Amino acid sequence: MPILLSARRALATLIVSFLAICLFAQSKDTTIRTHAFTIGIGSSHQLDTYLSPRDYTGYQINLMHETLRMTTMVDKRISYQSLWQGSFTSTHNSLQTARYFGGHVGFDALWHYNWTLASGLRLMAGGAVGADAGFLFSTRGGNNPAQGRLSVDFSASVMANYKLRLGKKDIALRYQANMPLVGMMFSPQFGQSYYDMYQGNINGNVCFSHPANAFSLWQQLSVDIPLGKYIIMRAGYLCDIRQSHIHSIKVHDYSHTFMIGLVRTFSRLSLRDE
Repeated sequence: MPILLSARRALATLIVSFLAICLFAQSKDTTIRTHAFTIGIGSSHQLDTYLSPRDYTGYQINLMHETLRMTTMVDKRISYQSLWQGSFTSTHNSLQTARYFGGHVGFDALWHYNWTLASGLRLMAGGAVGADAGFLFSTRGGNNPAQGRLSVDFSASVMANYKLRLGKKDIALRYQANMPLVGMMFSPQFGQSYYDMYQGNINGNVCFSHPANAFSLWQQLSVDIPLGKYIIMRAGYLCDIRQSHIHSIKVHDYSHTFMIGLVRTFSRLSLRDE
């Protein structure tokens, strides 16, 4: 019980820190911000030994909204990025005898220090705080037909932007990678039912996560192509690797998605002096 209370306190501290950092970011407003909305479809490869020892493969639909702007911190060298993501997956086992339906919603707030190394090349490195919630449902039924997922983590993040002139168009290439370093995540014990947890039989279900027991890596490669004076198209490849090995339960969720959408830049008038 003391271990459980400590885990709950640690999770509460992470959530409070997450909210405080997000509010601080909003207080450092600037006038130019870029919004991008993309949608994608790709492949999904899933394993969750709490539900089944078999691998499941299928497709994933992904939605993403991104906001990017510079702040006034460190002589305007710190940029703030927010990422909202949502996905739906449908996968089946190799025998075609069962199917998973799943989904997740996640938010990340990221801060990067910016270096301009050469004409058109900008490198960025920093950190992020994020939260993610999702589920996985098995059509096989049984005593434990579904698995819930909840995590809060701090991540390292890097990004590279390169702008080049192609004919009469300014093309923007970008690569970004985010990797969680420390956090807290929910995981049942192997064989423990959600009914048992509902009845109060909770034993270490909030766990400390790190790359050794929950390695994950999010990567995106994209290109922005102007289609007109006010329209910019974004096309890209998204690779999302999520895995964990906690309480003798192995979980991995690998997806490869082609993304396409639109990018808009807005000017925002500040109501206070910087």
